[in-house]
Amino acid sequence: MTPMPTATLVARDWAEIQERMLVPLYEAVFDRLEVGPGDRLLCLDCGAGLALLLAAGRGAAATGVEAEPARRALARERLLEVAAAPPGGPRPYDVLLGFASSAAALDAALPAVRRGGAVVLADWGPPERCTVPAVHGGGPAPHDLDALVAGAGLLPDGSGRVFCPFGYADADSAVRGLVSTGLYDASGDPAQLEKELAEALHPYERSDGSVWLPNIFRYVIARVP
Repeated sequence: MTPMPTATLVARDWAEIQERMLVPLYEAVFDRLEVGPGDRLLCLDCGAGLALLLAAGRGAAATGVEAEPARRALARERLLEVAAAPPGGPRPYDVLLGFASSAAALDAALPAVRRGGAVVLADWGPPERCTVPAVHGGGPAPHDLDALVAGAGLLPDGSGRVFCPFGYADADSAVRGLVSTGLYDASGDPAQLEKELAEALHPYERSDGSVWLPNIFRYVIARVP
């Protein structure tokens, strides 16, 4: 049997281990916006499509954008509409979700959102309330969400914080899940990175072998003028 490519393995770890950790954030945003039947939703950097599935479960028509081919393929396996770039269409979107998205990605997608439509941006919360970015020096500083809103010419319409603990059954699952986030530099020896991550996780292991990493995520809501 031909070995599965590394990118595909990492994408599957994201889909099977890591992606569910963000469900509290997705649900909080969808509850606040009352996402439901008749809404058209576009999600940037949608990964393997879990946010789209949750929105579709509420009756919304959900579309995703994902540049990474392996994650995009997994989302499509879930029978989701996922593209490599923001799609157009006969009717503009009501909601745009950008979780840890760049200013360039936001600017490229905004023309597809209707006037008055909601734009939701989210990223890590205060550093002192987030465990994961501190583990092995993982990840860049979070985006300044308020500056992104201002820079895009959007109208602020509220914000919130959501508790998103990253919980794993064991250290191996934790390492695989964290590697799949792309927060850590994997350009060197993957085995060495996994070894260093496993060592960095020791303080967060519980007596039963599980790993618990509490985090707070912040989101802002803005409107297209």
